[in-house]
Amino acid sequence: MVQFLPLLLMVLAAVAYARAMAWRTARALDQRSAELTDPVLVAAFQRLAEALDLPRIRVRLYDVPMVNGLASADGRVFLTRGFHDRFRAGQVTAEELASVVAHELGHVALGHARRRMIDFTGQNAVRMGLMMVLGRLLPGIGPWAAQMLMSLVAARLSRRDEYEADAYATALLIKAGIGTGPQKSLFRKLGRMAGRGANAPAWLLTHPRTEERIAAIEANERRWLSAPDAPA
Repeated sequence: MVQFLPLLLMVLAAVAYARAMAWRTARALDQRSAELTDPVLVAAFQRLAEALDLPRIRVRLYDVPMVNGLASADGRVFLTRGFHDRFRAGQVTAEELASVVAHELGHVALGHARRRMIDFTGQNAVRMGLMMVLGRLLPGIGPWAAQMLMSLVAARLSRRDEYEADAYATALLIKAGIGTGPQKSLFRKLGRMAGRGANAPAWLLTHPRTEERIAAIEANERRWLSAPDAPA
C-alpha cells in the first residue's frame, strides 16, 4: 500500500487542482457576465430554441475582449463581448453568432464540459506521474517530454470534441432553417483572424483546421439532407 501512496497523492492533488480551476472559472463567469438582450440576436437564437422545442435559449454576454463562445459545466452558454462588438461593427452576422451558440449547445448536449473536467483531472495525474518517472530516466528533458506528451493527448481530445460539437450545430442549424452557410462563413472569418496559429502542425492544435472543419460540415450536410426524413 505504501508504494501506491505517491500515486494516490498525485491523483488527489490533480482532483483538487481541477476543482479549484472550475470554481475560479465559474466565479469569473458569474462576476463578469449578464444575459445578452440584443433583440436581433435574441430573435436568431429563438430559431434554435424552436428547433429544439424549447421556450427560449438564454445566452450570457461574458465581458472580455477576446472573440469566443463557451459552455460552462452547468450548461450555460456564453458569448464574449469581443464577439458582440464584432457583430455591432457588422463584421459578423446574427446567423453566424447563432452558429456559435449552436456549437456551444452541442458541447452542453454531448457533455463535453463535464468530460473535459474529468479528462483534465486524469491527465494531470498522469502528467505528474510521467514527470516523476521520466525525470529519473531522462534527467533534464524527462519532465519536458512528459509535458509535451500530455499536451498532445489533450489537443487530440479537444479536436474530437470540436468535431462532435460542429456536427451537432450543423444538424441544429439545418433543422432551424438557418442552414450551414453562416457556420462555414464564420469559420473562414475566424481562420483569417487566427493568423500565425494557422501554420502550426495539426497535431499541436486544440481545434481542427478551418478547411478540415468545413469539409466535415459539408460531408454531414450531404448525408443528412439526403436522408428520407431530412427537413425541407
